[in-house]
Amino acid sequence: MAKTRNTLEKGRVRWIVFREDDAWYGVALEFNLVVEADDKQTAMFELHEAIKGYVEAARAGKLRDMVLNQTPNVEYGLLWKILNNERVSTKKISRLSVAPNQVFSFGVVPQYA
Repeated sequence: MAKTRNTLEKGRVRWIVFREDDAWYGVALEFNLVVEADDKQTAMFELHEAIKGYVEAARAGKLRDMVLNQTPNVEYGLLWKILNNERVSTKKISRLSVAPNQVFSFGVVPQYA
């Protein structure tokens, strides 16, 4: 299956909201955006607001599509694979600082704006 490429007109973003220690984080994988909050609902809300603002700024600046198609942080990419039941070596899993049971929610949303 070919990977969908984001453009300024259309695309999709994979996201994860998880807890680490006393903080909640929201991550947009293709944009390398990370937000931090005190609770999971706020993290999710702020992440989706950040995604919307990121796309709006990219469009307003007529930036190249590469800003919408970044390579995600290795750990977040690996966590995404685990959450989606893809094969991952045990050695790689042992390097994760975030366990799948710390994830509140994850998914894919269309680009905003």
